[in-house]
Amino acid sequence: MKILAIETSCDETSAAVLEAKKSQLKILSNIVSSQVKLHAKYGGVYPSLAKREHQKNLPIVFKKVLKEAKNPKIDAIAVTVGPGLEPCLWQGVNFAKELVRKLKSPIIPINHIEAHIFANFISPQYSILNTKYFFPAICLVVSGGHTQLILMKDFGKYKILGETRDDAAGECFDKIARILGLGYPGGPIIAAEAAKYKIQNTKYKIQLPRPMIGQKNYDFSFSGLKTAVLYDFKNRVPKIRKSPSYIKEMCYASQQAIIDVLIKKTIRAAKNYKAKSIILGGGVAANEELRRQFKEKIEREIPNTKYLIPNIEYCTDNAVMVAMAAYFNRSKKTNWKKISANANLKIG
Repeated sequence: MKILAIETSCDETSAAVLEAKKSQLKILSNIVSSQVKLHAKYGGVYPSLAKREHQKNLPIVFKKVLKEAKNPKIDAIAVTVGPGLEPCLWQGVNFAKELVRKLKSPIIPINHIEAHIFANFISPQYSILNTKYFFPAICLVVSGGHTQLILMKDFGKYKILGETRDDAAGECFDKIARILGLGYPGGPIIAAEAAKYKIQNTKYKIQLPRPMIGQKNYDFSFSGLKTAVLYDFKNRVPKIRKSPSYIKEMCYASQQAIIDVLIKKTIRAAKNYKAKSIILGGGVAANEELRRQFKEKIEREIPNTKYLIPNIEYCTDNAVMVAMAAYFNRSKKTNWKKISANANLKIG
C-alpha cells in the first residue's frame, strides 16, 4: 500500500509518499517547503499570505515528491483537514480532492493533532506495535498553535484531559522572542540563547511565574508568563535590555518556566492514569532541553513508563506524519466530495 500525504495546516507545504508492505513501513519521499523566512518579518504567520504560498508551492512539491518516489501507483491519498488555519487547510483539501478525482484513489482525512502523535511511529522499530505495551498513553502535543494533554487509550481512542486557555507554548516562545527583539520563530532562537547561559552567572535575578502549575486540572496558560517577561523587560534600563547577558538569562528563565509546567502536568497525568507511555509531539517537542529534562524526570519518578519522542525532523509540520496517521486510519476512507476543512477540529 502506498499513501500520498499532503499537509498545509499552517506555513509548511509538505507532501510525502509512504509505503506499507506487510509489517514494514518505508518513506519513499518527503518534501517540506517552509515559509518561515517569508513570515519572519511579520513576527508570525499571516493566513492570507500563507494561503497564497501553499497555492503556489503545492504543484511544485507534488511533482518533486512523486519524482523522488519514482512515480509510484498511489493506493490512497491522505490530507490534513484540521485543526489549523482554515485558508491554508482548504488549499491542501482542494488539491487532494482534485487528485482523487483524477487518480480515482480513496481519500483519508487526517486530524493534525493525531498526526503529531503518530510522528512517534515513523521509526522502523515502531512498524509493528503490540498495543498492550504502549497504552494507555499520555500524549503531550505542544506547538505554536496547540498545547494539549491527551489520554490515548488505543489507536483512535482519545480523550482531551487539558489544553491551553490562552497562548500555546510555542506562541509564548514567539511572543517572548519578539519582546526581546530576537526574531521569528521564537522557540529555536530562545533555546539557542538559553543554551549559552551559565546558571552560576545569575546576574539579574529574574523571577518568572509557572502559570497553573499547582492546579489539579490539566489545563495550561502561558499568557501570564509572556506578560511577566514584558514587565521585567520594561523595568530594565535600555542598556540592560540590549545586553547579551540579560537576553541569555531571560531566555533561560522563560524556557525553564515553560518546561517546568509542561513536565509537571504531564507526569502527574501519567501517574493518575497509570500510563504505560508518555508521547510527545509538535514543534516544541524539538526543544532539546525539554526532551532531556522529560527523560530525566520520567526515569526518576516513573521509571517503568516508556518515553516516545519524534525525530527532530518530524516534530514540525510534515506530510510523513500525516501518512503515518493515514496508515493507522486506513479503514476510514471517505467520499471525497464530503471532505472539508475544519480549523477547530478536535481529536477524539
